[in-house]
Amino acid sequence: MDLTATSSSIASTTAATAPLKVAVILASNREGRFAPVVSDWFLSRTTGHPGIETDLIDIAELDLPIALSYRPDADAQAQLAAVSTRLAEADAFVVITPEYNHSYPAPLKNLIDRHHAEWQAKPVAFVSYGGVSGGLRAVEHLRQVFAELHSVGIRETVSFHNAGALFDDEGRHKDPAGCDAAAKTLLDQLVWWGRTLRDAKAVHPYGV
Repeated sequence: MDLTATSSSIASTTAATAPLKVAVILASNREGRFAPVVSDWFLSRTTGHPGIETDLIDIAELDLPIALSYRPDADAQAQLAAVSTRLAEADAFVVITPEYNHSYPAPLKNLIDRHHAEWQAKPVAFVSYGGVSGGLRAVEHLRQVFAELHSVGIRETVSFHNAGALFDDEGRHKDPAGCDAAAKTLLDQLVWWGRTLRDAKAVHPYGV
């Protein structure tokens, strides 16, 4: 009996049936931010999608040092280790980002640059808001960054132009049909890529 082939087959079957773990990264930490409205809306769209488990990573709840050369204190190191584990365990990512001055927030870049292998060979999708472009200029910058990290950028995006006027006081989108369809397309692509890459790595680990 070929034990190696049997082990690979078992690993592949387990990966194929396990829920896809999606880390949803909320990129804004500004006071009075609109970000939670967008993230709540997006997370509500994932509940009806089979086979997805989400983990919200809110940058506003992290206290990572800005300088990469600075050695964090014990508390910061423990926090960094915890978020590193969550990123490593994720099969796929969704980045929810505003657009600040034609690009994305600095705390997001800080989080990205503190990790490397955690992003590799995994799909990343983007939900954006802000600015005249609805945040799409920030997304275009992020695509280049994640490509350098050997991630797979999902083609479809969800973007909100003039986001504050699109949601009511309860956080519900005033005209949900179009954005709900866009979210479904994004999630369908993310799940396909997430499962494909996860199954491939179960048989042949990335980088080997």
